[in-house]
Amino acid sequence: MQEAKQIIGLREMQVGQKGRIVSVNIDGDLGRRMRDMGLIPGTDIEVIGQAPLRDPVALRLLGITLALRNSEADYISVEV
Repeated sequence: MQEAKQIIGLREMQVGQKGRIVSVNIDGDLGRRMRDMGLIPGTDIEVIGQAPLRDPVALRLLGITLALRNSEADYISVEV
């Protein structure tokens, strides 16, 4: 039986967890910057690490490692 998928905020993901970006809900300069970094719907991501206080979070996507602050991660919804 296949596991049901759910949509959560990127901040809620745990180290080692994988998912696919569903939406990036921000416009303006920050939204453009996030899209330029590859954070677009349909992109597969994996959380590969977190700082001791859980901010920032290290992500692996498109063959690169990227660090995001929680304030930026709050705009991203992920299907896990």
